[in-house]
Amino acid sequence: MSQNNNDPIKTICPYCGVGCGIGVATDDDSSEMHFRPWGDAPVNSGRICIKGGAATEVVNHEDRLTDPLIKENGGFQKVSWERAYEYIISELERIHEEHGPDGMGFFGSSKTMNEENYLLQKLARRYGTNQVDNCTRMCHASTVWALRRSLGAGAMTNSMADLAEEADVLWIHGANPAEQHPIANSQYFRQAALDGATVIQVDPHANKTTRSFEIEDTDRHMHLQVEPGTDIALLNAVIKTILEHHEKNPEDNWIDEDFIEDRTEGFEDLKRTLADFDREAAAETCGVDLSDIEEAAEVYAQAGNAAIFTGMGMSQHTSGVDNVQNEINLALITGNIGRPGTGINPLRGQNNVQGTCDVGTMPNVLPGYQEVDDDEARESIESVWGFDIPSEPGLTNVEISHSIGESVFGLYVMGENPLMSEPDSNAARQRFDEDLEFMVVQDIFMTETAELADVVLPATSWAERGGTVTNTDRRVQLMRPVEKVYDNTKHDLDILSEIGTRLFDDGFDFDGPEEVFEELREVCPIYHGMTYDTLSEEGLQWPCYEPGDEGDQYLYKKEFDTDNGKGHIEGVRHQPPAETPDKEYPLILTTARLEEHYNTGTMSRRSPTLNRQHPENFVDIHPKDAERYGIENGQTVQLRSRRGSIEVTAQVTDAIKEGVIWTTPHFAASSANRLTNDILDDRAKIPEYKAAAAEIDVDIDTSSSTETADD
Repeated sequence: MSQNNNDPIKTICPYCGVGCGIGVATDDDSSEMHFRPWGDAPVNSGRICIKGGAATEVVNHEDRLTDPLIKENGGFQKVSWERAYEYIISELERIHEEHGPDGMGFFGSSKTMNEENYLLQKLARRYGTNQVDNCTRMCHASTVWALRRSLGAGAMTNSMADLAEEADVLWIHGANPAEQHPIANSQYFRQAALDGATVIQVDPHANKTTRSFEIEDTDRHMHLQVEPGTDIALLNAVIKTILEHHEKNPEDNWIDEDFIEDRTEGFEDLKRTLADFDREAAAETCGVDLSDIEEAAEVYAQAGNAAIFTGMGMSQHTSGVDNVQNEINLALITGNIGRPGTGINPLRGQNNVQGTCDVGTMPNVLPGYQEVDDDEARESIESVWGFDIPSEPGLTNVEISHSIGESVFGLYVMGENPLMSEPDSNAARQRFDEDLEFMVVQDIFMTETAELADVVLPATSWAERGGTVTNTDRRVQLMRPVEKVYDNTKHDLDILSEIGTRLFDDGFDFDGPEEVFEELREVCPIYHGMTYDTLSEEGLQWPCYEPGDEGDQYLYKKEFDTDNGKGHIEGVRHQPPAETPDKEYPLILTTARLEEHYNTGTMSRRSPTLNRQHPENFVDIHPKDAERYGIENGQTVQLRSRRGSIEVTAQVTDAIKEGVIWTTPHFAASSANRLTNDILDDRAKIPEYKAAAAEIDVDIDTSSSTETADD
């Protein structure tokens, strides 16, 4: 792309899923890249958070991988691309011959483009396996599962713009948008509150979102501070309150009988499930006053338009699917779906986690969420690809990890760091280190996972290559390249194209991302009507079925995208987390992300601006727990679970409930995932990151404690 270096390139922020537009410019006399505002960007209108403003700091970082590496004689040696490719091909062929196609697992990345993830999942399926997955398994797999089953699409039903303009009530459950989606929160959600909307926040932790809605001279904010893992009990108490009130006062229309009759199924099952439900006992389980639950139920039920926002505080549980199903139940019985300002709206945490799922980088679905065991869908895609697709769903990424050394012997990892993101990461590291026969990693930095690889391929960063990404409200947008920084790095797309062509001769030779997108359109119905030209600078929100379609701001205006066109209601019952406090581990550990950091910290901890804000991990502990343990604010303590231990700084605060401790997964030397439980939701296969039994040790030797920056 030829352009004056002083004229910023318009692209998309590489961090969270809001999809903010930013500008990137380079110096005339160097390849240093700098952030510039994009004043009329469609999502953020030029506003940016601290991460977006610092995004260019990692592009030229001294830690960048610059040459292919092969592990020999106990260490990595620089090699040519030709030698690296030959080694990869020979190992992929060997594993296929010795263990079959399911002997490999393929990990896509929410930090890479739609086109790259599309090509990776196509490569896996041409290899003969559906064992391809991405990090949505760790964050919103249960949300996607419940939404697809009960409504039709695993994405936000509405858009940030219509929610800000039309919602009277924002029910924010297990999400912290002020920290994890700052521009969405400040520009859309808080603005809605300033304009008169009421906010009901459900979260075990009082956080930046809590503080952002404490608006002077208003009482339009409630914080229901639940015990971790009791969300079903709370929502059942809300729904039971609404049902009982409607039975006594049907004229108040707390439920929408016409909507239930015409557009849903399963309402009788919900009523049977809650027939003997004890609201008082549920309130005690949740640790929330029943009067507050009743008030929240009234506010939601009486709203003209009520919208639910759901986050990882709901999805990252063994009951994750049921958690989200109960949010769906609440929306459906009140008719709060299918129009502006309503719906169920998962806030996606990474730049392209929505798109990575859209294009089929999952073991059970093909592009456009077409089931792999749907003969008609599979045959339609096979006619374009020219090869047979396996008809049985593959293992998810955590299942792949659990199967290393038993049925899985090789991994292809693009832009992911599973040794930081997987739960019980100590056990995961042991499997990767001892039982894998072969692993190739392509990334921009030497991650914890790359350190254990046999081959490491140096990829280009987000600012150096083009393609599309899809944000949290289904907007597909173009990322535009600035220029390449290191000559011997390669774009992820080019690497995959070369490997696919060497393995299979045809089907992988593409002239850039636009040509890949054109094939993606052929096999992905929800993207079929889009082209690079029509995406332009505004982007389009899927579904976009035919050329000329302008996309949809909100879904399900007339019917749901289910087999019978009806929304599915289903009663669910509270189930405690897999681990609950006991004598040995008397506390509940819960985890979340910080505004200044991002996922496993691979990029954010290398940014001077971001790392200055929070250079090391910490734990929030309630004052009464601190007093009982003899902990002072700022003291170094050890957190322990049945799986491992970490040392962190104690932050004594009443932002967390007594008996609960809260920490983060961003820091390599003290990641929460050394402690978290790798037990899975039975259906979505998402781990239970949000609740683990834990203990604190106070008398520890801190003389050798250090925090590294290798993540």
